[in-house]
Amino acid sequence: MIDLHMHSTFSDGSETPEQLVASARQLGLTAIALTDHDNMAGVPEFMDACRREGITAFSGVEISAALDEEYAASTLHILGYGLDPYNQQLRELLGRVLDGRAWRNEQIMAKLAKIGVALDWGAVQALATEDVVGRPHIAKALVNGNYVFTLQEAFDRYLAKGAPAYVDRYRLGPEEAIEMIKGAGGLTFIAHPFTWINDEARLEQELRHLQRLGLAGIEAYHSDHNTEEMVALLRIAKKTGLMVSGGSDFHGASKPLIRLGRGRGNLNIAYARAHALAEALGRDNPWAYVS
Repeated sequence: MIDLHMHSTFSDGSETPEQLVASARQLGLTAIALTDHDNMAGVPEFMDACRREGITAFSGVEISAALDEEYAASTLHILGYGLDPYNQQLRELLGRVLDGRAWRNEQIMAKLAKIGVALDWGAVQALATEDVVGRPHIAKALVNGNYVFTLQEAFDRYLAKGAPAYVDRYRLGPEEAIEMIKGAGGLTFIAHPFTWINDEARLEQELRHLQRLGLAGIEAYHSDHNTEEMVALLRIAKKTGLMVSGGSDFHGASKPLIRLGRGRGNLNIAYARAHALAEALGRDNPWAYVS
């Protein structure tokens, strides 16, 4: 069993990279990837821990891509695997994205203050154990400040798209993200594709377009996919020749119903998917460790 989609304290997860590896070892997972949002700061620690534990591992990142008006209400998340976190162009572009996150945090705090929700920025930062502060940390501060009872309520009332304190941020376009991942030696996959386009025929059409630009695969197995959706994505992969990945999208405490490796109890992803990914990345790729 494998899990190629998880988040650590370097983005919005509750476990450090080393803790994730220890949890994976305890659960008997045989291949894992760290895919923090818009940064790869935790990857070296993660890869070192996987080598010590003898678990096949891939460097990774998850990028929220910009969308045109046709899909403005959707989200397009792009996964990169086996890419070099020290690649200069990658570091520059992700730095630009992180700067956009910081700007958005400032704007969210200002909007909250304007409607009478006064949060202390220092308290928000303290909730993020590493450098990247995001909406989940602001949501937790809202809970701690007794403005809401739950994290979901914080998003629904204040932080989700269309809510009073929502602010969009700078994002890479899908073509730019694919080119960046390729340039850093990695392979690009579309995460949970039906959150982007929920019509199978249209999704296939758009995936074929991105495939011509260098898209390598799709995440067919995901905690939020039902059986019908998984089958549809496997059908698209077979028709297009795209590779298949899968993972739980584990965050830990902020999404307690999602378990590492098992998702919502609907995942049992075979090691063959990790083997195919490793083969495609090449045996000399230092960011794809095969135990």
